[in-house]
Formats: sequence, structure tokens, C-alpha cells
Amino acid sequence: MSKEEIERLATELRMSVEEKHKNCLKPKYVADAIAKFLDLEIDWDDIPDDGKRKVAAMILPLEKQIILNEDIHELELTEEQKDGFIQSTIAHEIGHWMLHINHDAVGNIEGVNDGSKEIFEPSLSRGIVRNLDKIEWQAQYFAGCLLMPKYKLEEARKGRDLTNWKHLYAMADELGVTISNLIYRLQIDLKWIDIPKDSKKIYLDKAAPN
Repeated sequence: MSKEEIERLATELRMSVEEKHKNCLKPKYVADAIAKFLDLEIDWDDIPDDGKRKVAAMILPLEKQIILNEDIHELELTEEQKDGFIQSTIAHEIGHWMLHINHDAVGNIEGVNDGSKEIFEPSLSRGIVRNLDKIEWQAQYFAGCLLMPKYKLEEARKGRDLTNWKHLYAMADELGVTISNLIYRLQIDLKWIDIPKDSKKIYLDKAAPN
């Protein structure tokens, strides 16, 4: 899927959930509400390392479960940072559910042929899926579009200066995301801002809205 298709899918899903909740979604529970909308259960459990690094979460398609690693509770983060990390992690697994899992096959296991069995393996944040880099990038891009759709960013930036760190932190808090995820979305995905390497100075980029 193209970036445009992924963003459209994520935005439509976000808007459907907002309509159901009458636009009263609490920022720190946006991903939870979207998972519930999709009938995905969220649980916590111990997830072993995958041999390369710790795994934050995985999705079990048949069980329609997103499993978060209990080690997240031990991260040395502020409560706001931890909340934002959890929302991003859930949104990432929702990205796998929306983009990489054959829902028809999940609903009809008897009709699955040998070539589709990988959809029943837990989809980890690393490993056991083909084209790992591309698939993980798609899931993470979907997560960014889901938690920070353009129309929500447009609302959050009103009256704020995108080159002011305090204003960006306020936007991140309003959206329920980490500051690093917001910066990535604004700088890499949308080209609204530019922060030169090894610098803290923020500049408006060529795609920045007026």
C-alpha cells in the first residue's frame, strides 16, 4: 500500500471511532478505544525477547488479542511518556491488524491453505513475518496517522508556534503521544518542521501549513 492509502485508511478508522464517541475520546485512551471498536482485546503478559531486543507487544489474530509486555511498566519514563508509548504500541499492533492480516481467513480457519498459515502466528514487533522492514514501517506509519491525523494536528497547532519546543510539548500532551513521536510525524512524515542534526533549533519546512 502507498503512504496515501495507509493514511486514508487510518484517518477513516479514527473518524469512525470519533463519531461513535461523539468526539469525546480521551487522548491517553485513543488507541484503546480504537482497539475496542475493532473488537480487539488488550492484555498484559510476559513476552520473551526475540533474540535481538525486547519485544514491546504482539498481536494474536485468531484470539483477536493485542498483548503488551509487562516490562513496559518498568521503563524509566514519566507517566505521560509511558502513556504515550503504550498508545503508540497499541496503535502499531492495530496497524498490523488492518494492513497485514487476512481477516477472511481468521474468520474461516477451515478454508485457509498452507500458504496463509503465517497469519496465525503472533505478529511480533520484530521477526516471524516476511519483508520485516517494510511491514514494520507500514505498521508504524499507520500508528502515526491514527494517533496524529492531519486534521487533529491542524486543530492542535492553532495559536501555537511549531518552532517553539514548549508549544510542541503542549501539542504532544493534547494528542496523548510522546514528543519523539510527534517530532517524527511533523518532521519525517509531513515535512512541516526541520531540525538539523545535532541541533535543537526548529525551522519550518517547505510543507509547513500557513
